[in-house]
Amino acid sequence: MEIRTLRYFLAVAREENMTKAAEILHVTQPTLSKQLKSLEGELGKKLFTRHSFSIRLTEEGVLLRKRAEDLVGMADKIEQEFVSLDDITSGELYLGLAESRQIRYLAKEIRSFKRDYPSLRYHITSGDTEQIAGKLDKGLLDFLVLAELPDSRKYEYIQFPESDIWGLCFPKSDPLSRKKKIIADDLSGLPLFCSEQAWGNEIKAWAGPAFSKMKLEGSFRLSYNGAIFAEEGLGYLLTFDRLVDTSNDSGLTFRPLFPRLETKLYLTWNRYQTFTPIAERFLKQLKSSFSK
Repeated sequence: MEIRTLRYFLAVAREENMTKAAEILHVTQPTLSKQLKSLEGELGKKLFTRHSFSIRLTEEGVLLRKRAEDLVGMADKIEQEFVSLDDITSGELYLGLAESRQIRYLAKEIRSFKRDYPSLRYHITSGDTEQIAGKLDKGLLDFLVLAELPDSRKYEYIQFPESDIWGLCFPKSDPLSRKKKIIADDLSGLPLFCSEQAWGNEIKAWAGPAFSKMKLEGSFRLSYNGAIFAEEGLGYLLTFDRLVDTSNDSGLTFRPLFPRLETKLYLTWNRYQTFTPIAERFLKQLKSSFSK
């Protein structure tokens, strides 16, 4: 199985049309069709179902697309890493980011770093730990920002300068807005929004026995989306402070949890990872900056 063939497969999967994919790949349609049939023969599975004006993936095709995206991404990253070995003033960084206002620290460091290395390019993947940790393990990312303590057996890490404060976001008109702080008993029976990761970890530990009376109405990976649902009166969003607009015109307010619940943020990398020159220099800058 060749990387080139996987690129062909991904193009057809993306375009859902053989002719369009062939145009993008700059190959003839018969050549593309032959390559895909050869791939199906190699795997012993049908990857596409052909309709009048489109092509759709089979279940086996959907599985291959997930694997092919990782393999092609890894191949691209390897090529770029070897190119960058000859030019230590440029290169590419791949970062997976949790959602936090502290990402501003990272953005400031990238801005500073680009003054010395203006040819630097960076690629950002956002999500919770479940979404992005696997990409670090597969070598698709250089660094991962986690909102939980990393496993020191697998990873090395440095801690961000501050902590994120947990609280409840809800409409200003709600009676809870009269409270300065939110305790676990205040949340009993309310329809709550939260990430599944935090619900089963930080929130569960914070609430203690009261957790059994709390109801997860819906889970959101992004606080912005959860805030929209909260604004529409569908529930109450458990989130970090300053992730959601709670200005006077927003219609929403934020109240911190009590006892105070904080989450640390960590820049993480694989313990036995080999960095490109540009990634190594970036990490050196971050270690210096975050230790001040």
